[in-house]
Parts: sequence; structure tokens; C-alpha cells
Amino acid sequence: MSEKVLRETPLHAESAALGASFGEWFGCRLPSRYGEPGEEIAAARQSVVFFDTNFRGFLSLAGPDRARYLNAVTTADIKNLAEGRGNVGLLLNPKGHILAEIETYALAETLLLVTHASVLARTQETLERFIIMDDCVMEDLSARSGSLAVEGPGAGAVMESLCGVKADSLPAEAWSHIAAKIGGADCRLVMRSFYCGAGFEIFAETGQLGAIWRAVAALVKAQGGRPIGYDALNVLRLEAGIPWFGYDFDDRVLPQEAGVELTHISYTKGCYTGQEIVERVRSRGQVNRKRTMLIFHGAEIPAAGTMLMAGAAEAGVVTSAAFSPARGGGIGMGFVRREQSEPGARMTWPGGSAEVMGEQAGAEGQKLGGCA
Repeated sequence: MSEKVLRETPLHAESAALGASFGEWFGCRLPSRYGEPGEEIAAARQSVVFFDTNFRGFLSLAGPDRARYLNAVTTADIKNLAEGRGNVGLLLNPKGHILAEIETYALAETLLLVTHASVLARTQETLERFIIMDDCVMEDLSARSGSLAVEGPGAGAVMESLCGVKADSLPAEAWSHIAAKIGGADCRLVMRSFYCGAGFEIFAETGQLGAIWRAVAALVKAQGGRPIGYDALNVLRLEAGIPWFGYDFDDRVLPQEAGVELTHISYTKGCYTGQEIVERVRSRGQVNRKRTMLIFHGAEIPAAGTMLMAGAAEAGVVTSAAFSPARGGGIGMGFVRREQSEPGARMTWPGGSAEVMGEQAGAEGQKLGGCA
């Protein structure tokens, strides 16, 4: 059997120089840690951190019909998206299952679509399949586009030092973005958070990304911060209740099962692919299973895919789990049957028990923080 080939980040050399150890995240080879995850988590909470976000695929949609077209095939309100603003939505199949999570940014002449590299080919193929009579053209920018993020209490000061942009001069809403220059390199700053803190992401051409990373590293270090890897980011996003596409929801689930209907769907925009199913579930008012936040009791942390039991019956499955220093134990997410999904409900697994923390925990934080 041939060895699985992972997508390599364009910032591999820069991260390796800082002592990173690498692992598989979102189907890509990305930094897992630079040191102790507990220290990285503390820095994210108390000072400022930066991290590699090159698990993405970038698409450009141009042409006079671009907004009308994308509005008709995704769950987000694209028609009313003004230049300099953005949002997050879903690409569904006709049965309402989630094919992709898509961030959309309105530029002067194009729409920039950012999704996961693991589903980029399928996403592009699906989107292009529906372009028939519409005057718009899609282009894959992934080979020449990359990204990194800065987050934490000191992120605003880093951004101002990097490119002279003050955080309070930007629109307050999440996903707002502006063109900027860092050391002479053109880039785009996006106001968003990966764990519901204060932060921004930088989109730039891959040829400029290394220089931008080094400039960010110097400024973050001067602020007392550090780089962090995905071991720490995984804990931070679980503590914030943020689901990850490909981990906690995918093409096997409906938006209401995934618990993203409040953050990823516009109910006022009109028709889109999969809307009939979404509205049918909405009118019915319930699903048979739902994503919930979980607290794990016991000395072990369950692996993704671990079955949860209520007596002798299967009651759910773990999708993500990690040790949380803030809680002093294991936390995670999973799909749980409706009758076991009330806060406080208990289930068992071979290493201990799992308690439901709350339905769709973190949804309001996602909405306010712009967390993906």
C-alpha cells in the first residue's frame, strides 16, 4: 500500500527553524507543537501567538453575476455582501449534507472563496457544475496563496506595528478585511478568530509568506508571545466550543445536526441548493442526533470515533477530544442521540464516562468572534 502524501505548508522551513514538530491536521502536514502545549495555550490567553493556517484552498470568482450565482448555491447571504466584508457559509448537496465550509470575502472586482484544501477539488467541481448561464469565471488560486494568523490580547499591537493599521480603525464585525502592505508585500488582513479571542489572519502570495512570517515572529517575540501548533489550537477551540470541518462535521451530516445553523445559514436570502431539506428540518424542529460539547470523566481521553453508550445501547460517538488545562480534564465534542443530548446527561465509554456540557455550546461565541 502506498504511503499517504500530505499537503505541505509553504511555511514548513520557517516553522522547522523555530523547533516545530509536525503532524497531520486537516489532511495537511502542519506544526503540532513548538514546545509544551500548556505553555502555548497560556501565551494564547495572556499575550499573543502566531500560527500557520495553510490547510486552505483559495478560489476566485469573477464576473458580473458572481454574487447572484454564489448566493444561489451556498447557505450564506452573498447578495448583500459589501466590499470589505465577508462571511462564512456552507455548500450543501441536494440532500442537505455539508460538502464544504466556505468563507467568502467581497473584493472590488471578485469574490475570494476560502475553503479546506482537503475538499477543494470537490468544492470547485461542484461550484463550476452549476455555472451554466451565469456570467462568472472561477479560478483556483491555491498554488500561489497562503496564510498565517495572529491572535491574543497583544494581536492589535502587532498588527499596528506590522502595517500601521489600528484595530479600532477597522469595521467591528467578524470577517471584515482590508488590503495592506507588510514590508512592501501586498497582503489582505482579515479580522477573525480561531478560538474566539482577538485576532486577525493574513492572506498573501506564497512567495511573500516566509518574509511576512519572520516579521510577525519578531514582533510577537517582542510582545512576549510565541508560535503555537495545532495541539494547543485544538484545545483552545474545544474550550471555545468551535467545531472543525472534517473533524466534527462533514458530508455525512446536516447543518442542524452539526449545530452550525445559527452561524452558517441565512434564513432570509432566498433559495439555494439543499434549502428544502434545511427548511424541512427547521419546521420539524428537531433532528435525531446533534453535536454536543462533552466533558470526559476518567484518567484517559477517548479517541475520535469512540462509541458512547447509554446502558447497553449506543448513544453517540466522539468526534474530537483533548485534555483541557482550564478544566483539568478531558473535553470534546460528539454526536449524541436526541434523547441523550440534554445538559448533564451521562454516557459511558471503555475508559470512563462522558457528560453532555450543553447543546451547541460556543455557537454565540462563533457568531461574535468570527470563529471558523
